[in-house]
Amino acid sequence: MGQPVVHFEVIGRDGARLHDYYGRLFGWQIDANNPMGYGIVQRDGNVNADGAGIGGGIGTGPEGYEGHVTFYVEVPDVEAALAQAASLGGTRMMGPDKVMEGVEIGLFQDPEGHVVGVVKGM
Repeated sequence: MGQPVVHFEVIGRDGARLHDYYGRLFGWQIDANNPMGYGIVQRDGNVNADGAGIGGGIGTGPEGYEGHVTFYVEVPDVEAALAQAASLGGTRMMGPDKVMEGVEIGLFQDPEGHVVGVVKGM
């Protein structure tokens, strides 16, 4: 059995503007009331009639970073997943980093430059 996609992410230059845009576009309730201003889109309330859907986040990247749209795959070991991604021709971008209690993430680029995230503890 494969590992599941558990989170999406949109990172750009102006997180607040993106919160407004995606909230109005898709009817998402976005909660950015946290120290990072990271807009959380809960899975609950954002699923289809069959219950399919994932939660995600929308935020501002570091100064000078253009941003990305990506998804996160749940893995048992973030470091091992990043190392394997690199061994298969990808490039580690960041991580593993602890982003909150019990949650560790990493980002890599696949061989064509697409940003993909890995997460443990979500």
